Amino acid sequence: MREVGIGLVGAGFMGRVHANAWRQSPLFFNLKCRPTLAAVAGGHASESSEFAAKWGVLKPSQSWERLIKDPQVGLVDVCVPNYLHAEISIAALKAGKHVACEKPLANTITDARDMALAALGAKKGVRTFVWFNYRRCAAVSLMRELIQQGRLGRIRHIRAQYLQDWGRASTPHSWRFDSKLAGSGAHGDLNAHLIDMARFVTGDEIVEVCGAMEAQFIQERAVVTASSKRLGLGAQKSKRGAKRQACTVDDAFLFLARMHNGTVASFEASRMATGNKNANHMEVNGEFGSVKFDFERMNELQWWDDTLPAREQGWSRILCTDPSHPYIDHYWPPGHVLGYEHGFISMAADICAVLAGGEPEQPLADFVDAYRTQQVLEAAMISARERCWMRTDAI
Repeated sequence: MREVGIGLVGAGFMGRVHANAWRQSPLFFNLKCRPTLAAVAGGHASESSEFAAKWGVLKPSQSWERLIKDPQVGLVDVCVPNYLHAEISIAALKAGKHVACEKPLANTITDARDMALAALGAKKGVRTFVWFNYRRCAAVSLMRELIQQGRLGRIRHIRAQYLQDWGRASTPHSWRFDSKLAGSGAHGDLNAHLIDMARFVTGDEIVEVCGAMEAQFIQERAVVTASSKRLGLGAQKSKRGAKRQACTVDDAFLFLARMHNGTVASFEASRMATGNKNANHMEVNGEFGSVKFDFERMNELQWWDDTLPAREQGWSRILCTDPSHPYIDHYWPPGHVLGYEHGFISMAADICAVLAGGEPEQPLADFVDAYRTQQVLEAAMISARERCWMRTDAI
């Protein structure tokens, strides 16, 4: 069996998620290309060593530059803050390595364009991937299949919301609240997923946006030092006079859009929607029916069949755990629900299928595809700041 060495760049939350996915995918899927965790480069040497020991990585690397040069690394998996995506990914592509990068593709449209061009100019056979993990939810993939089969008829409306509440005032400062490091706040973090999902399930492109609005509710946040963390002192308990740092990203972002085939859509992202933990909602309305998805009930798809007699119409709940549903035949018996990690496991398996010369179960986003999502993000930001209509192809 062919093997591909995975070089993880980043040892934080997403590093753990990805390491688990690479380790688990050969256990659930019959892969013709087997991933091995060859190296990891964290923020500092001790972090890399601790991560390698815990997650079964063959070796810690002193830097991402050394990791890319490692002959055992065939694919570089980029799990670091957005501002580093372009530099690391482009360097890896120049070295002839496959690249899987976290979303959003980059924190600026210029960096995203450079990444897409680097992917197009890479050596023959070198592939790129972007971790839009919600494509791998069985319910989202089923939504796509129903739409592609024409079961909803012509698509008229999309309403998409991604709501979280972890960005409350007591949350300490981090790179996610710094525009130089993150690019944007809820917009790039959450709307990127919604835009990709809308494009994925419909097979259509967003061509223009308007009515965009960004809101910043928290102007500065407490900086919690390493010593404060060791003492268990969070932002609320930090003593008077503790250092505070300005926040320079949006906390919420809303916009309207029109797709190529005439579908109209609304998008809303917030990290301060109290009571919502990871509420990724999408509703698609067509001439023959509608579907609804909510990640907090990720194993379910709501379905309205408007072709039924009026007396039989109503929202039905499809529990997407049957072996006939996308990806489910690789996991558990019907009714034994999947979780957050399984989307990443399925994506790791799809990446391996492509690297082995096969086809993924559902389409994957590469750098060029993710650049189209980045164009929509950028167009919406311009629309919000200049209060205008924006065509995405003008970016």
